[in-house]
Order: sequence, then structure tokens, then C-alpha cells
Amino acid sequence: MRYIAVFAFSLSAALAQEASISITGAVASPVKLQLSELASMPRQTITLTEPDGSKDEYEGVAVIDLLKKAGVPTGSKLRGKALTTYILAKAHDGYQVLYSLAELDPDLTQGKFIVADKRNGKPLFDYQGPLRIVAGTDKEAARSLRMLEELEVVQLKK
Repeated sequence: MRYIAVFAFSLSAALAQEASISITGAVASPVKLQLSELASMPRQTITLTEPDGSKDEYEGVAVIDLLKKAGVPTGSKLRGKALTTYILAKAHDGYQVLYSLAELDPDLTQGKFIVADKRNGKPLFDYQGPLRIVAGTDKEAARSLRMLEELEVVQLKK
């Protein structure tokens, strides 16, 4: 039994090493980032209070920093037509969550959103990760999407 547990852990660790996030859609340059690339980017933390009152600290990269890598307009360039842009976050299990580009940009709002790869200093549990969006200012965790695989940028046309 011990060997099975070690094999399962090794397989889980290997899958996490291969994990990536794709940024697609209405972007200047589609991007696919590996977990190792995320680890080398500037990091942020968000502490969430669970329903039972316990606190968990998530660590990762700001969603807006990932969008910048794909050439999405941010900061002073986020004006006019760009304000009709939304991000559709897609999970491995089919769950999807929508965010407006403006709410993700700290130059415009107080929101704090990260793509986390660690919880309390350790890699995310399999049922959460290997990547998870953590919506730090939401009252409920329904938009803290687990098993994140893709951020699709959609520009509404009017």
C-alpha cells in the first residue's frame, strides 16, 4: 500500500509540473504559461476566511499580470471599447466564471484576483489545482475557480 501512495503522489506531482494556463481570444499574442514560469513571476497573497472561520493563505500571480503578457490593454490603456472586454475563466471540470477586464485591473478597482498555485505555502490539493483563481474581495468563493486551465479574452462589439 505504501508504494501505491508514493506512486500516486509522484504522479500527482508530475502532472502539476506539466500544468499550464492558456490565455486566448481577443489578445495581441496568445500565451501558454507553464507552472514553472508562473513561479518566477512577481507573487501576491490573498487570505480567505472559510465558512468555518479558518483562514487560508493563497499565493500566486495577479491575473492582470498574466493578461498583460498576452497584450491585453490595462491601466491607462483600458478606456473606451476596451472597457467592454470580459474574461471567461475555464476549469478542467467544465466550470466557467466571467470577470470584466475592468474589475481585474487594480488601476481601476479595489479588486484583488490571483492565479494561485499554493495554499498555506504548499501546492494546491488535486481537487483545487494545480491552478486556481482566487477572487480576494468576493464575499463568497463561488468565483474562486478551481482547476483553472484557460483565460479566454472576449471583446464585445457594438
